[in-house]
Amino acid sequence: MSEMHVVAFLVENRPGVLFNISNMFRRKNFNIHSITAGTVLDDDTVRITIVVQADARGVNQVVEQLDKMVDVIEVKRLDPLRAVNRELALVKLTTTDPMAREEALKLVNDYHGLILNIEPDNLIAEVTGESADIDAFLAAVTPIGVEEVSRTGVTAIEKGRLKLEK
Repeated sequence: MSEMHVVAFLVENRPGVLFNISNMFRRKNFNIHSITAGTVLDDDTVRITIVVQADARGVNQVVEQLDKMVDVIEVKRLDPLRAVNRELALVKLTTTDPMAREEALKLVNDYHGLILNIEPDNLIAEVTGESADIDAFLAAVTPIGVEEVSRTGVTAIEKGRLKLEK
């Protein structure tokens, strides 16, 4: 059965690495549901977190293919019970109506979000949490009026002493 899997890996920070990785996903016909990337403690290494929808065999194939790539230092499929996953969303809400503004502020507070900007016609909220939390927040504020959404995609790290290493 197909489900979402989180795969994290370290790569060399060189031009073309992300292209080669996304091209491998295309060749193997896997869709990247979300992707995040950023340098770690040194600028020579980038940590990439990808969420892919696949069955167990498919995600194992993804991990094996990534592990064969020259620029990949280490790759792991993260166990959802042994990892912390988070996503950030910036959401612009229409708040021309005072009641809508009040409801928007209440919902942002209920979801432990932050108000980053308030204008006469709208506000921008930041909400972080698991993807399901972001989805629930968006469903709750949709009746108010969502003007724009920007989501980071999932980033994840293993609990305890487990880690990706160079």
